[in-house]
Amino acid sequence: MQIWLLLVFFVGYFFISTEHKWGIDKAAVALVLGMISWMIIAAFGGDFHSSLEHSVIEIAEILFFLLGAMTIVGIIDAHDGFSIITDKISTKKAGNLLFIITSIAFFLSALLDNLTTTIVMIVLIRKLIADEKLRFIFAGMVVVAANAGGAWSPIGDVTTTMLWIGGQLPDVLPFVKSIFIPSVVSVIIPLFWFLRKLKGQTIAAIPAKNDDSIQDKKDQRLVLFIGIIGLLLVPIIKEIFHLPPFVGMLMGLGGIWIMIEIIHRKKPEDVRKTLRAQQVLTQIDTPSILFFLGILMAVSALSYAGILQSFAEQLSLWFNGSSVAITATIGILSAIVDNVPLVAAAQGMYPISTGEFGPNGFFWEMLAFTSGTGGSILIIGSAAGVAAMGMEKISFQRYLKHFSLPVLLGYTAGVLTFWILS
Repeated sequence: MQIWLLLVFFVGYFFISTEHKWGIDKAAVALVLGMISWMIIAAFGGDFHSSLEHSVIEIAEILFFLLGAMTIVGIIDAHDGFSIITDKISTKKAGNLLFIITSIAFFLSALLDNLTTTIVMIVLIRKLIADEKLRFIFAGMVVVAANAGGAWSPIGDVTTTMLWIGGQLPDVLPFVKSIFIPSVVSVIIPLFWFLRKLKGQTIAAIPAKNDDSIQDKKDQRLVLFIGIIGLLLVPIIKEIFHLPPFVGMLMGLGGIWIMIEIIHRKKPEDVRKTLRAQQVLTQIDTPSILFFLGILMAVSALSYAGILQSFAEQLSLWFNGSSVAITATIGILSAIVDNVPLVAAAQGMYPISTGEFGPNGFFWEMLAFTSGTGGSILIIGSAAGVAAMGMEKISFQRYLKHFSLPVLLGYTAGVLTFWILS
């Protein structure tokens, strides 16, 4: 069974990475890959139903979260709320703007999470940059910065949250102190790589839209404020009630939905129609959500079959128990498969004990850093990357050609920085 699963996974991975060559949408391939993987498991028999149901629940949580975040951002965008922010950015130098956008994404991700931050920032750069080639660089750096920013925060990435709740990283302040500087280093190197490429380039102004549907600037500010509050409530609700993040996200969506219905209830129907959440929902990038579904179903099948756990155990043998080598390799592997099952496998393999495996030990802190930042090496290695891939139509090979090397250099420098500081 394991051989068949690996064969199907790599064949599917090949077609996803060469999407532009075959002209087959990656979402379709991912769906086939995910469903065939579980059909193989079913063909070999066994009691797999409870594991499949558990996987579906976990994946549904992510998809609901993504749907809610994309809709909230879409509502703000429909009201042209982001123009309040973009109007404050006056620089026309591409390098200066890249530095600003990267910095915002890095710190915002720690406050929200890497997925929500990427969605918000992609919409923001669309308001600032018309040139598609230039926007590709900005979108890629948003992914890198969002993943690195999420790595040093207990609510910034799913894996850090897992380690925090699981008791491996119970004390937040020491954890933040240990990971913050390596995270900065992992971003600075690719940032300067692209700042050199953008040296001397300027950004052409985007023509103003002839859109009279939003007459009241007060509505813009109100919708932006409500939307941001809704996003900020997600980690707060999670912390207070210990509920999955999608609960807070969908509550925020329901709240802003009610507010805009009230705000626009007396406006003409033709104006209301373009601003209502129902209209925004028709414009959601459904193929990206289905791509997510297929990939996560395939990864959950690999996890069920014990392939990821077996590989994690093999790492200990190959590297003779070296924490640096094991965690660094897990980080690189997270660029290929989802970091969540890899971290879950590590949690199962290495019980909390003393020393580097104790609470806030070296192993767990480095695992949080590597699993959070390693996914940026490939565009499909993180939820943030997949979201950017769908929103900006970034191909696997294009990101591999332009981003993988500088991101890998930044990742390596971050690992060395963490090791030296520790």
